[in-house]
Amino acid sequence: MLKHAKTDEDIARCFPVMAELRTHLQPESFVSLVRQLEQGGYRLAYVENGNGIVAVAGYRISTNLFLGKNLYVDDLVTADRVRSQGYGEILLSSLRDIARANDCAHFHLDSGTQRKQAHKFYFRQGMTISSYHFDEKLTR
Repeated sequence: MLKHAKTDEDIARCFPVMAELRTHLQPESFVSLVRQLEQGGYRLAYVENGNGIVAVAGYRISTNLFLGKNLYVDDLVTADRVRSQGYGEILLSSLRDIARANDCAHFHLDSGTQRKQAHKFYFRQGMTISSYHFDEKLTR
C-alpha cells in the first residue's frame, strides 16, 4: 500500500532507500530539500513492509505543451535487499492510479542509460522509450 511522506519523520525514514538511487544526497539536508521541492509540487511516496520502508518514489503532476497534464516520476527506487519482490511494481501501479485519478494524459520518467535492470523492469511494466533526454552540466 502506497503512503505519502507527510511529516518530517516520514521524509527522514525514506532517506536510506532514496540514497541508494541518489547517492549524492546527505541525510542532514534531505528533509529540508524535500520540503523545498514540495513548493513546486513534488510528492514523496513510499511502500513499507514489516521491516520498514522498502521502496520510495518522488513525483509531480504538471501540465506542459508537449504532454498536456502528466505525472512525472522524478525518483523511483526499491531497496536493494528486497528487489524483485514486487515493491517496485506496487509503486509504479499506485503512481499510475494517481495519474489516472488526476486526469493525467501521460505517465513518464527518465532512467539513466546505465540502469539496465531498471529498463528491463520498465519494459515489463508496459513502458516504452519515447524520447532521448539531453543534459549538459553547467559550470558556474
